[in-house]
Amino acid sequence: MAGIAAGISSSGVLLRARESGSNGASFVQYSGLRPSDNMPIASTRPSASWLISTRAPKCRIIKAQASTISAPTRETDPKKRVVITGTGLVSVFGNDIDTFYNKLLEGESGISLIDRFDASNFSVRFAGQIHDFSSKGYIDGKNDRRLDDSWRYCLVGGKRALEDANLGTEVLEKMDRTKIGVLVGTGMGGLTAFSTGVEALIQKGYKKITPFFIPFSITNMGSALLAIDTGLMGPNYSISTACATANFCFFSAANHIRKGEAEIMVAGGTEAAVMPTGVAGFIACRAMSQRNGEPQGASRPWDKDRDGFVMGEGAGVLIMESLESAMKRGAKIYAEYLGGAITCDAHHMTDPRSDGLGVSSCIKKSLEDAGVSPEEVNYVNAHATSTLAGDLAEVNAIKKVFKDTSEIKMNGTKSMIGHGLGAAGGLEAIATIKAINTAWLHPTINQNNLEPDVTIDAVPNIKKKHEVNVAISNSFGFGGHNSVVVFAPFTP
Repeated sequence: MAGIAAGISSSGVLLRARESGSNGASFVQYSGLRPSDNMPIASTRPSASWLISTRAPKCRIIKAQASTISAPTRETDPKKRVVITGTGLVSVFGNDIDTFYNKLLEGESGISLIDRFDASNFSVRFAGQIHDFSSKGYIDGKNDRRLDDSWRYCLVGGKRALEDANLGTEVLEKMDRTKIGVLVGTGMGGLTAFSTGVEALIQKGYKKITPFFIPFSITNMGSALLAIDTGLMGPNYSISTACATANFCFFSAANHIRKGEAEIMVAGGTEAAVMPTGVAGFIACRAMSQRNGEPQGASRPWDKDRDGFVMGEGAGVLIMESLESAMKRGAKIYAEYLGGAITCDAHHMTDPRSDGLGVSSCIKKSLEDAGVSPEEVNYVNAHATSTLAGDLAEVNAIKKVFKDTSEIKMNGTKSMIGHGLGAAGGLEAIATIKAINTAWLHPTINQNNLEPDVTIDAVPNIKKKHEVNVAISNSFGFGGHNSVVVFAPFTP
């Protein structure tokens, strides 16, 4: 989501501020956690102050200490090696993994005009809205009517992932479910449940608020409901780091396995913010594309004519499992999770660092954790939100880490499905794993006028055959949250 900042503050202005000539402040910027430039970081205390500003402060110069570089080594202990044994999703292209990826390979856009509510008076009237969603076979009718869509997507995506991993109800009943955990996060939580509750309070009074208002609004409920339905008693919580959420969940889930706290983790992200409050909130941020006359051409990462991101929704869930556990039960293995990293820009609520340090350091740390050298990576599933500053900041960070990008290909899944916010990393991890399995990369569509600084092959408009050696998937979120996860083909 940090990439969205390009739509909020690029070169110190909002997306359309230059065109409008507005001098008025348009976004609240928090600067209270930034020590003054002439004071040592260790001796400062934060002073809370909210400032109205259209310009992000300049980055502090941070010096990295020299360290001894040793040859990377990958994990070999079967108890600590983490493999992917199941995938499940809910997407604008439906709930089937192969259909989802085939439509991506075809370069089909899932962006359409919003019809879930009357958006005719909104300045943005389109999104990657899910149509004709069905939870039949996964959620009983009574609960289905009560649940926020975010939790419905989570339950269906999570249960489909378990089924894909051959971990259905009968199999789970025979396993030690205290060693199986759930970690599915969300950036926004049960936004419809929350908005409906507030509306009831204002219009009808507090007595008319449903008792499900709080439970179905809070961000941990997706993981909780999935565990309740399946009896999984291992580590269970949620993470909310805006659009970096799903990758944070993968990183943390893998660490639970590596530390022996779980053998299997159901991990990913879910989001359902295509509703009046969600759309209006991002319109207020001036972060979204307003290409209402051409919705399917609106999400255009790295294209000179991009004007903001396109909202999406859904859920993407992986079954992450120790190699030892997977081998014992004869599980099908799709790929191996080699490692990951999380960092913070410590710079601005929405704008990425101009020096790219937060992102480049996150990529470097992820490779160190994975035991991978930069030369081994030949595919990047980029965050690529189609925002002015964010797209180029990510590319520049990639160039810092990978000195020779001639063998690297990168693409932007969001060009076709929009930005799934907390679910984005989950959906993109599945796209990355499918690229590994099929040796086909989906295109980045709407690339008609590529930025000259983008010298890496961004797979423009047409799919490409590409044998993936090592892949990274990037996700960044509001607050300066950076996350990178590393996948590779599984080799025994």
